[in-house]
Amino acid sequence: MQNVYICGEESFIMQEHYEISRIRIAETPEKFQRFLFNKIDWEQRLIGLKGSRGTGKTTLLLQWLKKVDVPGSQKLYLSLDDIFFANNTLLDSCSALYKKGLKLLVLDEVHKYPNWSTEIKLLYDRYSDLKILFAGSSIIDISTQEGDLSRRALMYELPGLNFREFLEFKYEIKLPVLNLNDIIQEDGNFTKLLPADFKPYQFLDEYLKNGYYPFFLEDETNYHQRLGQLVRLILEYDMAELKGFDIRQAKKMLQLLAIIAAQVPFKPNLSKLAKKTGLHRNTIANYLHFLKEARLIDLIHSARKSISTLQKPEKIYLDNSNLLYALNLGQVETGTIREVFVNNQLRESHKITIPQRGDFLVDDSITLEVGGKGKDSKQIEGVENAYLVKDGAELPFGNSLPLWMFGLFY
Repeated sequence: MQNVYICGEESFIMQEHYEISRIRIAETPEKFQRFLFNKIDWEQRLIGLKGSRGTGKTTLLLQWLKKVDVPGSQKLYLSLDDIFFANNTLLDSCSALYKKGLKLLVLDEVHKYPNWSTEIKLLYDRYSDLKILFAGSSIIDISTQEGDLSRRALMYELPGLNFREFLEFKYEIKLPVLNLNDIIQEDGNFTKLLPADFKPYQFLDEYLKNGYYPFFLEDETNYHQRLGQLVRLILEYDMAELKGFDIRQAKKMLQLLAIIAAQVPFKPNLSKLAKKTGLHRNTIANYLHFLKEARLIDLIHSARKSISTLQKPEKIYLDNSNLLYALNLGQVETGTIREVFVNNQLRESHKITIPQRGDFLVDDSITLEVGGKGKDSKQIEGVENAYLVKDGAELPFGNSLPLWMFGLFY
């Protein structure tokens, strides 16, 4: 990458970046913060944040910059997909800024800059009092980058809103963060923390259709159309950065995703998928992995430990229920919505596999069967430590757990 520094012009351009940064920080709302904000160890000197497009990574980092009490000349937000970096290196630009007093540096869209990991490592190693935070697509894997940031950076991943965050973000309804053990215990003490007049199913359908990506508030009418466009951006733009992905196959990847969306929960037959999409059978498994890394689908393996069950997933789900509505032009099955929701909300803190009986096996110990309010226990009869997850139930009772409470787990 060629440097084209002309002192006066460089100074003007970087001054413009500071002004853009100042405006972005000033305009960032502070009222609602994602759950991850209070989990990040902000004292670390090198912090990485990855996640799917639209989950709020940029807002989270700008909120932190806004909160930090240092002069504006010492903190800077830069997006590495800016045209400035087509002819100027990150390393030289930020080295010059450091000499002028830069202390806090937030780098966004790092996956769009070819040498991002190497140059961030060099900045980190050269300047011991420079704090660097970087954000990029969920597809980035710092362990495979040339800069070897894995030993230096503390990494986090930001999922979309869960049901609890959606309620606080849109309706200012605050609910406690629970875990699976909280709702399966018999004492039910956590119910005292719930608002007395709260009716969860008044809001759950809206969340399942429109509440996972925070940008729904910007344009609720066209949300699903915008979500479809976001999917195309991921496939045609972000995946170009993946090693082993041929961008010429983006259209076939979109076709593969459409097939999955129409049939989830999908039990994959790789040969049939290859025939339908025109992709080679040997590459289908790789492309399914790419879709999972992009947080468009999830691959759930069998609880059995045989070689064959480890080689291919037992079931394929879309990543979240909003994608079901954005990608499926037909009728969305209620049962599918429930299963996608439970898997999506559990996987942030639990291991999920497919048992021989029941829908999900959680942490190799808890079996869940998901259904409507009238669901009975026939499918899990005799299974140890098994529970029904019921749509419509408001509180736990016996071995029945309310569907909506799975949205409180982060």
